[in-house]
Amino acid sequence: MTFGVGDASYQAAGGIDGIRRLVDDFYRIMDSSSAAASVRRLHPESLEQSRDKLACFLSGWLGGPRLFSEKYGSIAIPSFHAQWPIDETHSTAWLDCMAQAIALQGYAPAFAAYLLQQLSVPAQRIVQASRNRHGSA
Repeated sequence: MTFGVGDASYQAAGGIDGIRRLVDDFYRIMDSSSAAASVRRLHPESLEQSRDKLACFLSGWLGGPRLFSEKYGSIAIPSFHAQWPIDETHSTAWLDCMAQAIALQGYAPAFAAYLLQQLSVPAQRIVQASRNRHGSA
């Protein structure tokens, strides 16, 4: 299977139900991780909308229905996140939580590795956009 083509990645993630399970595990891990406390503080107390926004975003990003734009409108991920001072520590903590959540999904190893690698790209762009706005940290 060639991930990143058509809806192959969306299907490999288990469709929207699989993506919602991933996102729920991700935020549960973030909530309990002391290493991710600085990232968790950037979120509202209730994670309900954050969960929905991330699941909707990942749906379209993985080649499935573009639920985020249908529900919330368009978003430029790096520039949206640039409103907060996000550095490498935040990015690493976010990716570590995601790696743990991905590991819980029972994905094929090739897809799990692909997904984490792909997620590291916007994570780095977010750090750069924040650095551009807030200066080097």
